[in-house]
Amino acid sequence: MTHKETTVRPLRAKSPATPGQPGELLTSHLLHTLSALHQIRTRIGTIPDTPEDFWTCAALAALLHDTGKIPYGFQRMVGNTPDKPQNWGQRHEVLSLGFVEHLLHHLPAPTRTWIAAVVAGHHRPFTGSTRSLLAQHDADTAADFLTRYTPADEHHLADLLRWLHTTARQHHLPVRADLPTLRMPDITDSAFTAFTRVMDQWEDALLDEGPHGRATTLLLGAVTMADHLSSAHSPLDTAHPLTPAYPHALTNRLAATGHQLRPQQQDAARTSGHMLLRSWTGSGKTEAVLLWAVRQTTELAAHGRGNPRVFYLLPYLASINAMTGRLETELEARGRIGVAHSKAASYHLARSLEDGCPTNDQDEPGLDLSQPTDAAAKAHSRAQATKNFRELLRIGTPYQLLRGFLAGPVHAGILTDSANSVFVLDELHAYDTQRLGMILATMRFWHDTGGRIAVMSATLPQVLADLVHDTLDGHTTLIEPPPDAPAPVRHRLHLREAHLTDDATVDEIRSELTAGHSVLAVANNIRDAIALFEELQPHCTALHGEGSALLLHSRYRRMDRDTIEAALTARFGADRPRRPGLLVGTQALEVSLDLDLDICHTSAANLEALFQRFGRVNRLATKAPAPVIVHQAAYTTRRGTGDKLWADGVYDAEPTQLAWNILTRHNDQPIDEQTVTHWLNEIYQSPWGTRWRTEVEDHRTRFTNAFLTFNAPFADRSRLAEEFDTQFEGTEAIRLTDVPHYETALTTANNRKEGRLHADQYLIPLPHWATHSTRYNKRLRIHTIDAEYDPQLGLRSIHHDHHQTYQPGEVI
Repeated sequence: MTHKETTVRPLRAKSPATPGQPGELLTSHLLHTLSALHQIRTRIGTIPDTPEDFWTCAALAALLHDTGKIPYGFQRMVGNTPDKPQNWGQRHEVLSLGFVEHLLHHLPAPTRTWIAAVVAGHHRPFTGSTRSLLAQHDADTAADFLTRYTPADEHHLADLLRWLHTTARQHHLPVRADLPTLRMPDITDSAFTAFTRVMDQWEDALLDEGPHGRATTLLLGAVTMADHLSSAHSPLDTAHPLTPAYPHALTNRLAATGHQLRPQQQDAARTSGHMLLRSWTGSGKTEAVLLWAVRQTTELAAHGRGNPRVFYLLPYLASINAMTGRLETELEARGRIGVAHSKAASYHLARSLEDGCPTNDQDEPGLDLSQPTDAAAKAHSRAQATKNFRELLRIGTPYQLLRGFLAGPVHAGILTDSANSVFVLDELHAYDTQRLGMILATMRFWHDTGGRIAVMSATLPQVLADLVHDTLDGHTTLIEPPPDAPAPVRHRLHLREAHLTDDATVDEIRSELTAGHSVLAVANNIRDAIALFEELQPHCTALHGEGSALLLHSRYRRMDRDTIEAALTARFGADRPRRPGLLVGTQALEVSLDLDLDICHTSAANLEALFQRFGRVNRLATKAPAPVIVHQAAYTTRRGTGDKLWADGVYDAEPTQLAWNILTRHNDQPIDEQTVTHWLNEIYQSPWGTRWRTEVEDHRTRFTNAFLTFNAPFADRSRLAEEFDTQFEGTEAIRLTDVPHYETALTTANNRKEGRLHADQYLIPLPHWATHSTRYNKRLRIHTIDAEYDPQLGLRSIHHDHHQTYQPGEVI
């Protein structure tokens, strides 16, 4: 290899994005990363309890993070040399420490070490795995560093140092005043010195975390976030969909129809800081919380807290998609609201196909979005933009934000982006004790990093309000309708000893369908829902035509679920004329689907779940109290829980029975939300309720101790990431009969990412333990199942292993 061969091409940071074209210049990537960091600083603002020079250190780390890509080995790896590309095998971020050491030599050693740690850690952990930096370099000497990270062209080194020095000074960054002449041995020797110092500090967990570990994690998040944005070439949104003009626009819209803001909406609009909102269904909670959010974003921005993000958090996928559409309409912000959940890519695919956008779309020039593969490209672009924190208003689940506490280069950006943000948590009661404890701990982190939090519910029990209040150090305001504004009486309660699937129940629903009613039937598990639907669907169809009977649960291919959701909204949507028909489902129907039917039949469950089901009936209170009929559950055990009993194998027996006992006292009586709140308080004051609160507080403490101490921000957490996915994300699989269609979708797209997105329509969600009933297709990298499946009925069963088989009664 001659000297000429190592110097003929400018330094590149990336492999070519397009075959035959050079990759991105190293200086361009560094400058783009620094520019992205400035965007992030403008967006986030001053973060509480971080050093005054936080953003200056972040900018220096962003500028210097990839300087270690100068060696010939890296340039060959990205196809920027005459030689055939091959893997380099070294870590460019480690060599980058030499540039940090020399250009920032005048800064105090602790500051220099802080910046160096973030530069070194922006791709890999320091400890905890065989891939860690310490595992790779622990036995190295300065001489080993010289061998690893050379040869490199000295002219390139001189040019890069001059460019870095000039660029830093242009951006008012504190690099050293002089620029000494350096050669590669100087850089590798300084990289070794800095690496040793960084590992000495961070190899072991900090004994006293204080704010230091958290600030370091947030600093790492800022730099990795900037790196991702730079690579994606995707600017951050700066115009907020939720503007200070919203209160005036809402007031005018209401006045045009002869209405005005309700007292609780006015109170929410005046509230500064954390809020608890308890108000009945149909009382304008969503508008109230948006009015509150406008005040919080305005106040935070006025106090130097950037351009605050608003996160609207819900428990379920169906409710997220519905809320996104609702807020896009409410705020006239179509396409400007992020969808932050694990199925976001599929959501954007459906929207792109629906829009049929023309060629030369502003985000993806040259795409014909009426074609599935082009639509998949558009969808992937939008989903990736959301992943890279583009939108200022996002709808999602808390779990996506919880992933930030896995920290490290992959997840720390989630934490940084959440600082100085506004959070709305809807239906907080829907989470089990472990997840609720984790969410409460997360609320405390948001509070400590400048966030504002609102919790809203139609029936917020006092124990839950107290838990939130305590978590946030008592800084909450409770907003409720005035006492002289009683909740509308929308329902009349009836109890039945007969199970939801008994012949007597089926006969009763048949009679209601014959009378021309729309009937909602909610089972506790999929098996019962399918059985009930199969029994009643022929009768309903004969009476009211094709499409009058619908079934929805959680085990459908994505394409089929999208079709069903569109059909049930078209027939039973609250904004549609009332039509007869049948809707059978499970928990998937409970939250935030804007449906309105005449009558509800439901299996007994805990009181919160029951009341959510009731909320799909007489939703707008336009009729006399509508019948809501609760059927006694069958109490059984379920796998992995010993002798513990569960209502229909799903809901904890004890709170279900407590709810049944209360309902028995009020059989055949009208009920409203205010009454139900009193009932909930009674349940949570029971011995079971005391145990429930203790469990929640224990889980809050455990999650805080395990994830919120930040005493080892550079340790490997991949094992924890796997456990997190096991607990929260479940798994997905495709049927064996869909494998050819899946593969065709993969291979006919423009690239593999777009193809995988389009192919994901064939995925069926499963509980994580059902992985034992799947087979892994290594070629396609997907789990497959030999399953009984119907587009209308969904997944019936999986046939693979006699010892581990999925049956629909076990999960909802």
